Amino acid sequence: MRMLLRGGVVVDTEPEVVARPETDVLIEDGRIAAVGAALIGDSEAADVEVIDARERIVLPGFVDTHRHLWQSALRGIAVDADLGVYFERVLTGFGARFRPEDVAAGNLAGALDCLNAGTTTVQDFSHVQSSDEHADAALDALQDSGIRAVFGYGPPPLGGGAVDPAGMRRIMARASDRLSLAVAAIGPSFVPFDIVRADWELADSLGVPVVVHISSSAQAVDPITRLRDAGLLRSNTLYVHGNNLPDSELKLIAESGAAVSATPVVEARMGMGQPLAGRLRAAGVNLSLGTDVVTTGGGDMFGAMHEVLALGYRTFSAADVLRIATLEGARALGLTNVGSLAVGNQADVVLLRTTDINLAGGLHDAVGTVVTSAHAGNVDTVLVGGRIVKRGGELVSASVPAALQALADSTAYLTA
Repeated sequence: MRMLLRGGVVVDTEPEVVARPETDVLIEDGRIAAVGAALIGDSEAADVEVIDARERIVLPGFVDTHRHLWQSALRGIAVDADLGVYFERVLTGFGARFRPEDVAAGNLAGALDCLNAGTTTVQDFSHVQSSDEHADAALDALQDSGIRAVFGYGPPPLGGGAVDPAGMRRIMARASDRLSLAVAAIGPSFVPFDIVRADWELADSLGVPVVVHISSSAQAVDPITRLRDAGLLRSNTLYVHGNNLPDSELKLIAESGAAVSATPVVEARMGMGQPLAGRLRAAGVNLSLGTDVVTTGGGDMFGAMHEVLALGYRTFSAADVLRIATLEGARALGLTNVGSLAVGNQADVVLLRTTDINLAGGLHDAVGTVVTSAHAGNVDTVLVGGRIVKRGGELVSASVPAALQALADSTAYLTA
């Protein structure tokens, strides 16, 4: 199947961030085949689906490197909570009540929320795995949604246990071209080190990455140093947060080649510490962005980009921020074929309407306009692997009404 996105302002992120007006994107068999001017004439377009992009900004799909999709039914329930209250209210209170059907509802609605806002890849940190049925519900929902996902399989964090090896091995068969897996460890900041070692060794044995929340804590003042001393520093580890880590710890992460996911909106709202992105950049750490939890912040990458740009004066340009939200996010997840419109990449593409009033007059600097002014309501069309999942401002999935009803039923049950 061939598809042509014709005549848009094409913003790519590799090798550098650049905007090209009146440019086509040709897609063949779900991948980027060519990017350039006037790629196919009208007489050659008989077997090509042509999408008019002349009043659109065309860019790679966003990559959200940290989100707990299962919490979608609890949107806004902890906006005024700090981290301690969030643990008590959401993880201990509501989290213990989650049935497999609640996980399914949250994951499906959350994934559709991502796609609706132009996020085509999400790292789903699913630390609600109390049974095989919970894991299957989460994975089925991700598959049904059409999103590209890295599924982090992990135990409820306040239980203090290791990732279940049998459960992790069982779901390895679920990996596909759109779904990869990771060990979602509780990590050295919060559990005894024998558990840490078991989780890292499990990930190594399966050839999958580790995703882990990290901070300086009473359990581990210097958690990265402890990993180094134990021979557990890996390049394929994604650390989340770390706002209170000293610069020496960030430097160890940089030297290991690993990445950090900063979630600036939630980190600020929950009082996790000073803004992290600038310190990561100064330390040479591979930086990516996440949205974390809709209990506390919005679920789209536009908000995260706005926050980083606003707080990163003289540190980040608009081009830097867009690249972090796309290509650098893909690299943080170990994905080599998304995050840019490079030929051969998966065609994960987003089209924004330039005719919307908040984007009008901004094409003289399309990159700056996207990062400062765009929001989820401007997302007109979204493709994942060349498959259209949103068109004309509407999700095309037939499951949307059922997903909304399932989420409403889940919210009613959990908050009763």
